[in-house]
Amino acid sequence: MKIAVVYWSGTGHTEAMAQAVAKACGGTLFTAAEFPAAQVANFDAIAFGCPAMGAEVLEEGEFQPMFDECKPLLSGKKIALFGSYGWGDGEWMRNWETECLAAGATLACDSVICQDEPDEQALAECEKLGQALVS
Repeated sequence: MKIAVVYWSGTGHTEAMAQAVAKACGGTLFTAAEFPAAQVANFDAIAFGCPAMGAEVLEEGEFQPMFDECKPLLSGKKIALFGSYGWGDGEWMRNWETECLAAGATLACDSVICQDEPDEQALAECEKLGQALVS
C-alpha cells in the first residue's frame, strides 16, 4: 500500500505525531506545502495531521487551502486524522471528521488528538492510527 502522511506543524508537536504515524505505516511524509491535490490519486490511504488553531479551526495559511483542494478527491479514500491542541476540547477534530465523512472519505480509525506535546501514550496511539491505514 502507498500511504501519505500530510501534516502542518507550528511547534513540532503535530510533526512528532506525523513521524510516529509514518513509521508505523511505512508512509511518505509531506508537509501541507509539499502535497498538491493531484497527489491524492497516487496513494491508497492518507493520514492528515493539523493542530487546532485560533478558535479551534485548522491552520488557515497552508493546511486549510491544501485540504480544501484535496477534499473533493477523498470520496471512497481511506484516511485518518490526527493533531495537537493547546486549549479547548477537540471541537476542531470533531468538525474535521464530519467534513471528511460528508466528502465521502472513509475514516480508518478514531482520530488521535493530544494536548500540547505528544507523550508516550499519544505516540502509541499515532502508531495504531498508522497501522489502521495499512490493515
